[in-house]
Amino acid sequence: QVQLVESGGGLVQPGGSLRLSCSASGSIFSITAMGWYRQAPGKQRELVATITNGGSSNYADSVKVRFTISRDNAKNTVYLQMNSLKPEDTAVYYCNAKSGVPLLRVLVHWGQGTQVTVSS
Repeated sequence: QVQLVESGGGLVQPGGSLRLSCSASGSIFSITAMGWYRQAPGKQRELVATITNGGSSNYADSVKVRFTISRDNAKNTVYLQMNSLKPEDTAVYYCNAKSGVPLLRVLVHWGQGTQVTVSS
C-alpha cells in the first residue's frame, strides 16, 4: 500500500505563489505516476497536473505556464509550484498516486487534501 501526506496549503493573495508537497511512503517502488487534483465547492474533482516516473508531465489548460509539477525521487516527494494564483484556483488540492501495471492492474491512492484559498 501507499500512503500520501500533503502539506503547503494556505491563504494567499491573487498573484501570489504557493508550493504544495506530497510525501509518499509504503510500497513506493510500485508507483508509476503521481499527480495533483483539486475540488472546489460544488464542483467535480479535476485533474491539475501529473508526472510519470520518467519525468513526463502534463497539465490542465487552466494552469499551464503558471503551475509546475516536479518530483524528488530521493525524498519520495512530489511538488506543485503554483505561481500567479487566481481566485478561481481556490480549492482543496489532493495528491494522487497510481501503482501497479498500467492498463492492467492500477491502484489509485489519495492524500487527505490541503486547502488553497486565493483571496484579497
